[in-house]
Amino acid sequence: MTPITEHELHQIVEQVVRRTMGGTPELPAANPQPVTAQPAADAAVPSPGGVKTVAIGADHGGFKMKEMLKAYLVELGYGVSDCGTADSTTAVDYPDFALAVALQVKENKAWRGILVDGAGIGSCMAANKVPGVRAALCYDYATAVNSREHNDANVLTLGAGLIGDNLAKQIVKTWLATDFGGARHQKRVDKITAIETRYSKG
Repeated sequence: MTPITEHELHQIVEQVVRRTMGGTPELPAANPQPVTAQPAADAAVPSPGGVKTVAIGADHGGFKMKEMLKAYLVELGYGVSDCGTADSTTAVDYPDFALAVALQVKENKAWRGILVDGAGIGSCMAANKVPGVRAALCYDYATAVNSREHNDANVLTLGAGLIGDNLAKQIVKTWLATDFGGARHQKRVDKITAIETRYSKG
């Protein structure tokens, strides 16, 4: 039996996600080719040289992973705006950095945002309080695809205490390269925005 490749495994996972979420799965290509890292084609916030800028932030629990991901983002061809923390040893509060990244995305100073803390949950909650931000906690390939394709997430949160560096890289690469599906998903994202607009007015 021929061993399954990583790309083929990803295609199978994506088909399962599509089927579970109500989409129509696509048949894998006869000779699948590995996906190369390409920034998504939607509206971009350029940094010098026309590169898409990703704002990234972390508390002390996510500092090491943030530093690793900064280098990886540059390797993938993205610009990076580091919102801190700049010190891995001093305890800090994750909402401060979640707000800094979320505001860069809201104000179109960054194309997308990435946040890292111990579990990724608190940063996700904090970022989602900023109007216009749709933060998603992702922990594998399937959630990275789904949060972009179905929910048009513009901020990614990761739990450094729950995933390793290699998985974090895979999630980031997939999340940044996945386009929003639009169509039936657009009306659902519009409803999220409507809820936000209604209740942010008090």
